[in-house]
Amino acid sequence: MSKITFLGAGSTVFAKNILGDCMTVDALQDFEFALYDIDEERLNDSEMMLNNLKNGMDSTVTVKSYKNRKEALRGAKYVINAIQVGGYDPATITDFEVPKKYGLRQTIADTLGIGGIFRNLRTIPVMQEFAKDMKEVCPDAWFLNYTNPMAVLTNIMLKEGIKTIGLCHSVQVCASELLEALELPTDRIQAKIAGINHMAWLLEITRDGEDLYPEIKKRAKEKQKTTHDDMVRFELMDKFGYYVTESSEHNAEYHPYFIKSQYPELIEKFNIPLDEYPRRCVNQIEDWQHMRDDIVNNQNLTHERSHEYGSYIIEAMETNKPYKIGGNVLNTGGLISNLPENTVVEVPCLVDASGIAPTYVGELPEQLAALNRTNINTQLLTIEAALTQKKEKIYQAAMLDPHTASELSMDDIISLCDDLIEAHGDWLPTYE
Repeated sequence: MSKITFLGAGSTVFAKNILGDCMTVDALQDFEFALYDIDEERLNDSEMMLNNLKNGMDSTVTVKSYKNRKEALRGAKYVINAIQVGGYDPATITDFEVPKKYGLRQTIADTLGIGGIFRNLRTIPVMQEFAKDMKEVCPDAWFLNYTNPMAVLTNIMLKEGIKTIGLCHSVQVCASELLEALELPTDRIQAKIAGINHMAWLLEITRDGEDLYPEIKKRAKEKQKTTHDDMVRFELMDKFGYYVTESSEHNAEYHPYFIKSQYPELIEKFNIPLDEYPRRCVNQIEDWQHMRDDIVNNQNLTHERSHEYGSYIIEAMETNKPYKIGGNVLNTGGLISNLPENTVVEVPCLVDASGIAPTYVGELPEQLAALNRTNINTQLLTIEAALTQKKEKIYQAAMLDPHTASELSMDDIISLCDDLIEAHGDWLPTYE
């Protein structure tokens, strides 16, 4: 029996989306869905939910939870990763509260910035353990990574020799959500997107061959006169010429222009939700108490296939029916020719039974490549920090981060990193 292993299966709602999607696919009905999580209670919840879903959808998949990670992985053909190391309490709280003492504010802190760096540093050792297990018990499996920080963690798994694709939610909804926000029709749209995760660019958008950018920019400029949730992205599009895939709250902290203690008025001007991720975490924890009965104990649970790429990738590989995705892959051979080859880029990819074939994009407009490189610098130094376990590399990664460097002195950045290392304690390995 072929096997799909889900690491972090205690993420019950996300497991429902991805594995529920898989239950809709005829070619996957003989698969085992192997569930693993370090939280046994949440693991049991997900197993119960998926068995209810299986019955409600008349699926013939096998759902099985495992307490031993290596056994969950043994013989897997596909591995889906959705872990979060350290959780909200204590790790996310630490990522936000310690920098606050230095006057450094964040919105999401799961990709870049000081929070993103430390999220990477505590997650990379766990990913390396996954890779070690996979090389032993499922060396040919595909690793579908949904865990942030996407670019760095995907890069780490590729360095470990694991067939890996990084998958985000923002690419497939970028064009349609932009058009809907500007009250433009979304049918017969062709879009081209490339860059890096959370900072990929809508390079082209046409409807029946007509370039929509002139009308988009005109309407966006008008919309900026009112308060809305996408003001940072519209400002970036106005100044740099292109729309970016990930949300405004994310992009506010990827650049040095928006969250500035010297210009506190910018927070209101661009409607930037500081501390947004901790707020979401608290709401999700509270909501779960109410949702649990509806999802876990619901005998009539059903599911409609979502826009997540996971099930479509597995279906394309199993049936050899090609499917196009926006995926995170190594920039081998210069897929984006003005970004470094040792970085992970987000580009259109074709999936079929032979695997995943990224497409060549060529040069990005130089201003977009330049913005990407400011984030890549920190990503690559974070990888070096994790692989060498040298504190100076953590310091360098933080000093190259656009938002951190725009707010703090070098000495304060080093002091902040030391405080975060101490506060994270056993969640991090020992750094020289």
